[in-house]
Amino acid sequence: MARLLSRDLPGLRVPAGDVDRILGRLFLTHGDQRRNQTNFWVLLTLAGVIAAAGVVADSTATVIGAMIVAPLMTPILGTALAIVLADRRQLLYHLGVVLAGAAAVVVIGYLLGLLVPTEVVAATNSQVASRVSPKLIDLLTALATGLVGGFALIRSDVSDTLPGVAIAISLVPPLAVVGLTAESGAYGQSAGALLLFGTNMAAIIATGTAIMLGGRVRDAAGEAGVAVGTLGAKSLVTVGLAVLLVAAPLGYGSWHVLQQQIIIAKAHPVVERWAAEQGWQLTDLQVQTGTLHVVAVGRPPQADETVLRADLDAAGLGDVNAVVTLVAGGSRDLPAG
Repeated sequence: MARLLSRDLPGLRVPAGDVDRILGRLFLTHGDQRRNQTNFWVLLTLAGVIAAAGVVADSTATVIGAMIVAPLMTPILGTALAIVLADRRQLLYHLGVVLAGAAAVVVIGYLLGLLVPTEVVAATNSQVASRVSPKLIDLLTALATGLVGGFALIRSDVSDTLPGVAIAISLVPPLAVVGLTAESGAYGQSAGALLLFGTNMAAIIATGTAIMLGGRVRDAAGEAGVAVGTLGAKSLVTVGLAVLLVAAPLGYGSWHVLQQQIIIAKAHPVVERWAAEQGWQLTDLQVQTGTLHVVAVGRPPQADETVLRADLDAAGLGDVNAVVTLVAGGSRDLPAG
């Protein structure tokens, strides 16, 4: 398997002269280790604060700023490079840095959540809602983005694309969401955000490993005098299994969303017709944890929800629980004084 993945890709092969640059970009231990570590932890801490604050404020622009500042992509791709070079010491070191950095951002999010008087959860925050229900499309996005990131790092002439890669791949914001939602007691949402981070991390390592093997980084490193270990099939299989491991819950999430959309598609015309017949107006229709939630607005007399239950049963939704919220009376102006 290693031999298959390491076949030369046209125009991608890394020259021996670029090896030192790649090591310097991805290995925190290369060059001035203390300076590299200081830069990493300072930038990561600031990115964590920016991301958590952006999520609390529900600000997309602020969250994007955190994505650009965050340095987590470096040790993740460093882990991929360590796999390619079969360097066990660098592998354990950079994987440890990634996990420690992830834990630090979660703690930052949790601590910031203590300062917020309201709960930061998906129901009231779009930044949270977009990161707690990852699906297979998120894995596809992460794989594509990881390929771009790996390509940009082994090719110095396209390194200008890295800021775009940082924005496209979501690493620090999901971790901030983990901390914020955990502090709010929404542990299921915390698990979803953690799954999104794990998906992105696994995808970057897998695609980074593949593109470095395709670029013959091992051969270039050997020519440059860098120690290269024996790359066994077990290492590559482990990387592939990690991607499959996150793909399973993502596939379930995608199937779950599809089922919800099918229920809404069947229920919408039924509920809308029921509301019109009652002289009311449908304002919201969604599925949460398998239950159909209907919100309708109107004036007395109150709409008859038992009629809706019969209509849903007739439409083939007899096994779907429904909750109807009726808002009566309309709006009233309350001028000051």
